[in-house]
Amino acid sequence: MTAKQLRDAAELFLLDLDGTVYLGETPIGDMRRTLGRLREAGKKLVFLTNNSSKTEEEYRAKLCRIGLMDGRDAVYTSGMAAIEFLQTHHAGKRVYLLGTRALRAAFAAAGIWLDEDDPDVCMLAYDVELTFEKIEKFNRFLAEGRPYFATHPDDVCPTPYGSMPDAGSFMAMFERSSGRLPSQIIGKPYTAMGEAIERRFQVPRAHMCMVGDRMHTDIRFANNNGMLSVLVLSGETTRESMKKFPDRPTLVLQDLNKIWE
Repeated sequence: MTAKQLRDAAELFLLDLDGTVYLGETPIGDMRRTLGRLREAGKKLVFLTNNSSKTEEEYRAKLCRIGLMDGRDAVYTSGMAAIEFLQTHHAGKRVYLLGTRALRAAFAAAGIWLDEDDPDVCMLAYDVELTFEKIEKFNRFLAEGRPYFATHPDDVCPTPYGSMPDAGSFMAMFERSSGRLPSQIIGKPYTAMGEAIERRFQVPRAHMCMVGDRMHTDIRFANNNGMLSVLVLSGETTRESMKKFPDRPTLVLQDLNKIWE
């Protein structure tokens, strides 16, 4: 499939963030112009991230600050997908959320009943405010057999100081201490977030295109959900390293700006 054929086929573009549209605080190439042309072509843009330590509002603020956000665009996080998952499948249940204060506030604002003493279910997120007290409490609830879910599976999160432990690393810790893994993981590359996006934006997944720099999350997410995909080589993956994965993207570009070449 050519870049033009992909542009014509996709109604909605799901855009990964770091390594795809920006690096740190810097847009990749002339990303403002590239995204503007997609909007002018009638495409819906959704900035999509597995990082559940930040809220939709925090991501909107950053994207606006670096000039990539438009009033027509949307932001969707694994934390938002986890809220919808709980509302759909565990409505009214008491939830122990291992997450940041900002994420806890977002859950509460959405009507999720947060309970630190006797929860019905446990949700693991990327908590950059993690304490041993939280670890001990979460592990106790898992040992008691309470239903256990996670927002996303990423082992590490890139930072200016190198890769730091993310939710996947927390899962490995709790597997060693409690013997349990989540019964369902919400974010990329799994289908729960794909289903939630389809419900929210009313676009069939076959007419969505996932754009990202990671094979095991972004491209596998597209393949698991029947979406088109673009692997960009502006972040984590190289042409050589992509060969290590069974997944294949619809298109490989040096960066997203090349979609117009």
